[in-house]
Amino acid sequence: MPRSAAPAATETALPIVQIAQSKKPKSKFWRKKVRLQTDQKPGTIIIDTNTKYLYYVEGKNRATRYGVGVGREGFGWSGTVKVGRKAEWPGWTPPATMIARERKKGRHLPAHMKGGPNNPLGARALYLYKGGRDTIFRIHGTNQPWTIGLNMSSGCIRMMNEDVEHLYSRAGIGSKVIVIGPKGKGSEKLYTDRGMDFFGSLFGG
Repeated sequence: MPRSAAPAATETALPIVQIAQSKKPKSKFWRKKVRLQTDQKPGTIIIDTNTKYLYYVEGKNRATRYGVGVGREGFGWSGTVKVGRKAEWPGWTPPATMIARERKKGRHLPAHMKGGPNNPLGARALYLYKGGRDTIFRIHGTNQPWTIGLNMSSGCIRMMNEDVEHLYSRAGIGSKVIVIGPKGKGSEKLYTDRGMDFFGSLFGG
């Protein structure tokens, strides 16, 4: 699949912030090769917001599984979308509704924040589109890796920076993304996770 144009060198030169091991999520949310039974084509991304896992389908009975953080109560969603754009060390422009909502809590968000290690979108972002339009939802990194496996976001899918970099290098513009809602409805018909892929993990990839 085609990839987005390379960003300016000043954006790509930023280093990944090293996070203490104690601040990482539980080991069950670390990246793993798994045996995944699904009818979806290789290159498809399946996100189960109920189990807090994102799968990148690689082939017959093969996938990479990543732990993710998802929308908190009231911000969950489901549907089929596509990766419409990609960015390295993306800038963050909070939606007007978020700015207003946070202002009521006494927290003032910036109109825009440049990309970098302290940016909430982390190292990479995949922008999710439907019908050619931006949904406002993203798959992105985070400078708060301990939130992986939790319901913390406003609907976006967050990953550890090293994981979103890994996914970013593989998922192209146009990649199909299936998001399963908070209660996991329909997941049993879409995929079955049969656990660790020993040989895939042994030989890497």
